[in-house]
Order: sequence, then C-alpha cells, then structure tokens
Amino acid sequence: MKAIVLAAGEGTRLRPFTLTQPKAMVPVANRPILEYVIDSLARSGVTDISLVVGYKKEKVMNYFEGGKKFGVEITYVEQPQQLGTAHAIKLAEDSIEDKFLVLNGDNLTSPEAIEEVLGNASGDVTLLLTVKENVKGYGVVTTEGNRVTQIVEKPGTDISHYVNTGIYVFAPAAFNEIPYTKISPRGEYEITDTIQRMIEKHYDVTGVHTTSMWIDASYPWDLLTANAAVLSSIKDVSSQQNGQVEDDAKVRGSVIVGENSIIRSGSYVLGPVVIGRDVEIGPNVTILPSTSIGNGVTIDSFTEVRNSLIMNDVRLGSHSLVANSIIGKNTMIGSHFITEQTKIAMPFLDGELHHVMNLGAIIGENCRFGHGILVEAGKIIGVHCTVESATTIRKDIDNYSNIV
Repeated sequence: MKAIVLAAGEGTRLRPFTLTQPKAMVPVANRPILEYVIDSLARSGVTDISLVVGYKKEKVMNYFEGGKKFGVEITYVEQPQQLGTAHAIKLAEDSIEDKFLVLNGDNLTSPEAIEEVLGNASGDVTLLLTVKENVKGYGVVTTEGNRVTQIVEKPGTDISHYVNTGIYVFAPAAFNEIPYTKISPRGEYEITDTIQRMIEKHYDVTGVHTTSMWIDASYPWDLLTANAAVLSSIKDVSSQQNGQVEDDAKVRGSVIVGENSIIRSGSYVLGPVVIGRDVEIGPNVTILPSTSIGNGVTIDSFTEVRNSLIMNDVRLGSHSLVANSIIGKNTMIGSHFITEQTKIAMPFLDGELHHVMNLGAIIGENCRFGHGILVEAGKIIGVHCTVESATTIRKDIDNYSNIV
C-alpha cells in the first residue's frame, strides 16, 4: 500500500523551534520526528511514500533525499500554500491507484498503530482512533460499533473521548469528494470536513481503536513527552558506547553514547539517555533519565540535567541545573544557570494560558546567556536572545531580545 505523509506545515504552536525548520523536522532523541514516522512505515512494510512538503521544504528533502538509507522510496509533492490537509492529499492523487494510507509527518506513531489500521481497514474510509481524557484541541469522533457517525474538530462540548489520530486508509473515491470540501474557519480545506461529508453521504466510514503509541507534539512541552517515550523504548541492555567513558565515570541503565564523545571522571549518567556525537560531559556532571543530548554539546562540571532535551551545539556552564526543559541548538549558557521547578507551570502560548505539569524552561536557538541566571518555570525564550548575567527571567522573551 502507498502512503501519503503530510509534512508541509509550519507548526506555529511549536515555536520557537519551527522558526527555522518544519515541525516534522524538530528533533526528538536526536532524530527528526518525521524520521520516526518513516521508520514506523518501513517496519510495517509500507515503503512507497509520497511526502507532501511546503514550509522550508529543502530541510526535509536534503535530509531524506530519495529514502534509500531509510529503507523506503520517497517521491515529493509540493504544497506551496498551506491550504489544509484535504488540499495536500488531493495534490498526491496522480500517484494513487488503489487504497492508500495517510498520516501526519509530525506525530510520533508506532509501527503497531500503523499495522492495526492497515489490518482492519474496510469500506471507503478507516480512521485510527485513540482515547484521551482531555480532548481539547483535538478532532473528536463518535461511533456506533465500528461505524463512525460524526467527526468534529475541536468541539465546544464533551461529545466523546475518541480522538482522531490523523491516520487514515482511504479508497480512491475520497478524491471525488475533496473538491466539495468547504473552507474551514481556519481558512483551510480540512480532510476531517471531507470525511464528515462522506459520512453524511452514507459512505462506509469505520473506526479502529488503538492503545499503541501515538503522540501529537502540538506544543513545545509535548516534545518532552515524545522524547521520554522514545527513550523508554531503548532496550534495557548495557550501554552502547561508541564514545569514551573514563574509568571514574559511572553509566547505568540504557545509555547510548555517540562517536567521539567523552564522559569524564566523576560523572554519573542514568538511562534512558541518548548522547550524540562529539559531546564532552564533565567532569562531575550528573545526567538523569529521559534526557537527550545532541551533537557537539559541552556540559561543564558540577552540572545536573534531567528529563530534558538539549539540541545540537549547546554549551552549558558549570554548577547549573536544567530540568524538564528544552534548549535550542547553538545556545551558549554561562555557569550557575537554573531552571525553576514547580509542580504546575502556566505558559502562555497561542493566545491561551496552559497548565503544564513539571515544566522548566523553553529556550530557542542561538541564544546567549551570562552567568547566574534563573528562569522561572514555564517561561519561553525566543531565538537569538541575549541575557546578561545575574538576571531572573520572570516573563516570556520575544525573539531577538537583549535583556540587561
């Protein structure tokens, strides 16, 4: 079966990390989200992929090329304007002859989830559904048995706890209905509106329920959830060490150490942790579970990092504490840097105040921090920001700001 993977979107809710790259290319555990999607397709036996690209498409195309090194064959379809998922799927119509799979390139999806929808696909449309307690922000589905009776984007009332994962198997007949899809309040042609039209026209629309891994990384803090989920899948075996661990350093649990990396004496690393290439850690650094450290990172002595995502080429000064945080690539941080810890943080993003458990700091790429800086929980710092020493950050900081 052929797959259409949607990877044209910008992902504005995931800023500041999508200012320079598509949402699908944001890294989790040192690999782009889209790479996990393609890997899951390949492991499910789906190797013929049409990849719909748009926003900063060269980032995707240069990374994946023709797909050979990922065990798949990729052809590219460009969506020059972000006109919605129905429009994106329609663009790939010429490559479709039979039933086809559709999924988003910016959701972490396990091979098991894909195999469930493929193995139970029937009729004109099959949707993969999962259960969420909090359905705010999702497309919600009502069913009678395995028949889908309604699909509503972000309903105002609690009509169901079945959430649409955005993974579908379509018969080619769906292409006949897409041109009649009305533009949504967001100004896009949504495939969910096409499906609702098909339900009303008595097409055979069914749902398959899954408990397999599916994670929608809509907001920056969702990356921490995705990062922890990926790291938890690392086999509980002895550390995979391509780098060097000095005799006085202790590495426990599932830890991957990349080439030309070094963990210096007195350091302690407790997995699951993944460490990239050309990384220098320590001496006397503590790295605790659910942490990923990108390529070219330096973490100076007496620093602790836990449940965090450190992207490429970050420098983290000595005597620092980073927890439940994300630090964008090429950011330089001085000594005695601390991310505040509270049980519930309240970041303001996308015009809304969110309540997030155990969130530290969100820091964009190419920032420069002095020494002795405290960031209050839940604060979001944009790209290319400079913060002078001995500063407490109590509010979000816009891109290209200079805080003195």
